[in-house]
Amino acid sequence: MRRMILPICLMLGACMPGSSGDVPSRAALHSVSTMPSMKVFSTPRPQAPTRSNVDIARDFLDLSMQLESGRDLNVLSRFETPITVTVTGAPSATLQPDLARLLHRLRSEAGINITQVNGPANITIEAVSRADIRRQLPQAACFVVPNISKLSEYKAAKRSRLTNWSTLETRKKLAIFIPNDTSPQEVRDCLHEELAQALGPLNDLYRLPDSVFNDDNVHTVLTGFDMLILRAYYAPELRSGMSRRAVASRLPAILSRLNPAGDKIAPRQVSSTPRAWIRAIQTALGPGANLAQRRNAAEKALNIAETVGWTDHRRAFSHYAMGRIAQNTDPSYAQNQFAAADAYYRRSPGTALHRAHAATQLASYAIAQGRGDVALSILGPQMHVAETHENAALLASMMMLRAEALELSGRVAEARTVRLDSLGWARYGYGADWAVRAKLREISALNPLKGSNG
Repeated sequence: MRRMILPICLMLGACMPGSSGDVPSRAALHSVSTMPSMKVFSTPRPQAPTRSNVDIARDFLDLSMQLESGRDLNVLSRFETPITVTVTGAPSATLQPDLARLLHRLRSEAGINITQVNGPANITIEAVSRADIRRQLPQAACFVVPNISKLSEYKAAKRSRLTNWSTLETRKKLAIFIPNDTSPQEVRDCLHEELAQALGPLNDLYRLPDSVFNDDNVHTVLTGFDMLILRAYYAPELRSGMSRRAVASRLPAILSRLNPAGDKIAPRQVSSTPRAWIRAIQTALGPGANLAQRRNAAEKALNIAETVGWTDHRRAFSHYAMGRIAQNTDPSYAQNQFAAADAYYRRSPGTALHRAHAATQLASYAIAQGRGDVALSILGPQMHVAETHENAALLASMMMLRAEALELSGRVAEARTVRLDSLGWARYGYGADWAVRAKLREISALNPLKGSNG
């Protein structure tokens, strides 16, 4: 999965794909801190997929037999032996515990025989600086490449057959390049997305509401759907080198065995995502475009969504993107877009986390208008969603917003407690103390009782 750092996107500065879709990747300080201890999540709570196995089979094929660029893959490729993982470079302090937690999930939830070792391995995770990564792929924050084990090897190999995913039949050696100078959450998110694609599907699909295999980057840790896809990917009925037709013939029985509940759910007709809409979203939310170009692209994406007749999360995301671009120049219009996004998310299954992101925008506007009670009512149902989906940055932002809303409501002591409690999550979500303080200042400035000098 190829990921890029975006100047604007979701509230947390999440990432989107670059123009080249054949390099899977993801879109960046720690010192002694004077803040409360960093908080981390404990037991994962993934939700089982709630879609028909017919739909999941279609998703599996489109995820597994195409690259992000849209190029078809002739055969399925995967590891055919027990998989080993090693860490090299200079990993950040949180990489190892997050990796151990992820490997445990892959073994227990996806049934994959994967272990960490010291020394040479099938998958090498090299921790390097963001600058080192960007020298190789200027827009990427992290990425995965076949048949090499060091970032220093990539420049010479990147245009060769060696690193061409479309010629790969059996996976034996891959490298994942992870930044070591960004927030713990960004490191963890890179681990989840890049390791998932090192093991399994190489494509992303905007039509998926409940997956990290989606370039909207709402989900940042592997979901129940993702684990089902990976479990099916390593089902004994499949093997490397199988054609799309051969894989398709075996999928119904595999999914019936792994997800019997999916056989009882009626399939839903879902349209494909036009490349024109994808390009417009990438321009609107990606780097390299000025504000006018972003707004034109967002308007184009929204027009396409309306013309196609979408009423799902893709229509909602079109409104959300429009709101993000307009919020600094036309706050009232932006809020209308966020409200429209929330309305479409509300009607689409599997979009609880999407609504939580929209809630932060709606609550921010309510606080700026001095309506603390409204902000509290918006945030109240959504904070547990951020925690359930292990998004510390989103959770910290919601808590900071709640603190400002409580102050506006005259509950100053309670606000102080909530704000202090947010800092532990913010240290995981945003990283360095300066980044946490910057987020505090940004949210505090929304409060009309404080203004820009608060």
